[in-house]
Amino acid sequence: MNKMSTFIAGLLVLAAASSAVAGDKPPFTAHQGLSLAWDAARIWSADAELVYLENDEPLTATGAAERWGYLFHSPSSGQSRGYSLRDGKVLEAADLDFDFEAPPLPEKWLDSRDILAVAQQEVGLEYCETHQGQLSTMFLIRGAFHEKHPDRSTWTVIYTSETEPTLLVVVDAAEGKIVRKWKG
Repeated sequence: MNKMSTFIAGLLVLAAASSAVAGDKPPFTAHQGLSLAWDAARIWSADAELVYLENDEPLTATGAAERWGYLFHSPSSGQSRGYSLRDGKVLEAADLDFDFEAPPLPEKWLDSRDILAVAQQEVGLEYCETHQGQLSTMFLIRGAFHEKHPDRSTWTVIYTSETEPTLLVVVDAAEGKIVRKWKG
């Protein structure tokens, strides 16, 4: 979990840095960029497996972002490569310089738009209204935060506030049900 925490922290820093140069490109949901990400990954490695994705730019109220990051792993080479997409193009392709062994995501999972709607309705809107909070990050991973079914994929939706601890909402990626929520 230490390497995963380091990776996630690195992606959050990259997302914050890249948001400073965000233009007025059309936002898209995680699923809408998936085909392009897969195309790029298959050129890199025929056995590429999607293992993680996260918004690389601020999210809209409908779970879209101007830029998303997709991380793939190649079992045959043991390497991982991330792709950052914006405006229908691959902006960056970067190999990870450390091991990131995560199980592949399943082929079917609910889109960022659907997951955000669940999180917002359950706790997100109230948190934001009560604590002047904002939606910060959404990421999809398998095997990390689902305590009852650790092999399941989950979306984690993160809300931040200057006056309250960060709110994390974990939603089952296949069923769209909240698995866990906590402040920390």
